[in-house]
Amino acid sequence: MNTFGNIYRLTSFGESHGPAVGGVIDGLPPGEIFSFEALQEELDRRRPGRDASVSARREPDRLILLSGFLPAGEGLIRSLGTPVGFYVANTDCLPGAYDDIRGLYRPNHADYAWERKYGLRDWRGGGRASGRETVSRVVYGAFARQILSRRGISVNAEVSAVGGCANPAEFSDVIVRARSLGDSLGGIVSATVTGVPAGLGEPTFGKLQQMLASAMLSIGGVHGFDYGDGISLASMTGSEAADGMCPGDGDAPRFLSNHCGGIQGGISNGQDIRFRVFFKPTPSVAVDLPTVDTAGNPARISTKGRHDPCIALRGAPVVKAMAAGVILDAMLLARTVSLD
Repeated sequence: MNTFGNIYRLTSFGESHGPAVGGVIDGLPPGEIFSFEALQEELDRRRPGRDASVSARREPDRLILLSGFLPAGEGLIRSLGTPVGFYVANTDCLPGAYDDIRGLYRPNHADYAWERKYGLRDWRGGGRASGRETVSRVVYGAFARQILSRRGISVNAEVSAVGGCANPAEFSDVIVRARSLGDSLGGIVSATVTGVPAGLGEPTFGKLQQMLASAMLSIGGVHGFDYGDGISLASMTGSEAADGMCPGDGDAPRFLSNHCGGIQGGISNGQDIRFRVFFKPTPSVAVDLPTVDTAGNPARISTKGRHDPCIALRGAPVVKAMAAGVILDAMLLARTVSLD
């Protein structure tokens, strides 16, 4: 499955060490004005090669739009409502760097499972299983964010923990230290969506948190998702977890807390939507590990190369992008909420 979304949909293509990655976006409302510079800025935030905390792969990640727009002034484009085709070239590919381990299964990678499913795998950095695939998601979310912003909705995501450290001032040092040891770290990305109207989501099989969870768990390296107070609610009493209400402005009540993370009964209640995304440690490590080769023989492996020592760092822009796409999709699906 390479398509995500209901009305606002992304179909992505491309492999880590192929000529390009890209996609086709369908369902983008017609007549919307976009800043191309702002679209490119979103890709720049995800781009590798910026410093010692991320992958050393140096990709310019320049967005090329193929269809779906008319010029709308300097640096601006207007959506036609037709499919948006786009791609980003892969210019710093080094598939030969994987030659010495092409016959080995990398622990905690998709190598073995992928080969069992398809009968073959792309050993050049994992192919579609690589984090390079997320480029198309960032473009998908960048369009959505501009639409949402004009409706007073803001989507933000930031790394809130790295390897158990919750002090942002120490993140870089912690990551560089792990990299110097040939190892990697996991992390947590915390996200908040503000300005969301009440009424998004369906009460049964289309719950808003379900849509968000599906989006986040589809990101490579993500092993967990919770919203509001999340798993902490399991140790609370009902009275502790209750979001009490009092009269507010107009016919909307004012909530006294937000343990539910802005979603009740699968539907947004107008409060900020809060959720967290948990990333595993990067499985590519230079530490010597036991594995087997493709013939089933015991072997040892140490994966060297241009890998992110902490996926969460560049995962934050992807979380933000997928959240924006989900909220726009939910607005388009809702019968009681308009984009006008």
